[in-house]
Amino acid sequence: MREGQRRVLVVEDELTIAESVAARLRAEGFEVELAHDGPSAVEKAGQTVPDLIVLDLMLPGFDGLEVCRRVQAHRPVPVLMLTARDDETDLLVGLAVGADDYMTKPFSIRELAARVHALLRRAERNQQAGSTIVLGDLEIDPVERRVQRAGEPAHLTPTEFELLVHLAGRPRAVVPRERLLSEVWGWSDSAGTRTVDSHIKALRRKLGADLIRTVHGVGYALEAPR
Repeated sequence: MREGQRRVLVVEDELTIAESVAARLRAEGFEVELAHDGPSAVEKAGQTVPDLIVLDLMLPGFDGLEVCRRVQAHRPVPVLMLTARDDETDLLVGLAVGADDYMTKPFSIRELAARVHALLRRAERNQQAGSTIVLGDLEIDPVERRVQRAGEPAHLTPTEFELLVHLAGRPRAVVPRERLLSEVWGWSDSAGTRTVDSHIKALRRKLGADLIRTVHGVGYALEAPR
């Protein structure tokens, strides 16, 4: 592994898909490790300490949700989840256990590589974050990546954390979905607005339904809590 090279763990039981994803990511300059079932994925994540995991939802042994739970229990790591079903329940559960983004099969290998780069850029921005943000009973510490409301800690995924910080940087201002996609996810089109909506739902579930206001047809605003 070259100095500065990022490591990606690809967890996929369909060998053709796994090899195609691995080949593209290696061509993009990543070191790639492969796992093909739940137990070996958790073991390799502990051994290789990847910078990011591309994780299939349906796996032998135990599924991607359980892999995500076990890996995130040891250390936060960006996770791009792959699913064969475009089911909102699967998506919300995946986000709840620590996934940061998702793609539905069949997917573009080129788009997957772009998503990987975007997730890693967000992780780097989080590491360079500044001072603590206090808005009423909401406290966000970007350095230690801690969030609490009314003294109660909330456990957020890396993407949920960056989305919250982005909204908290302009309290009460309405931020369009397209702008959130561009500035938080690094996407240049508006095809992923459902991803924004799903992460907002997760934040409301963890921090309170009153925290983020929906402006229908436009976007979202963080209400300054008391």
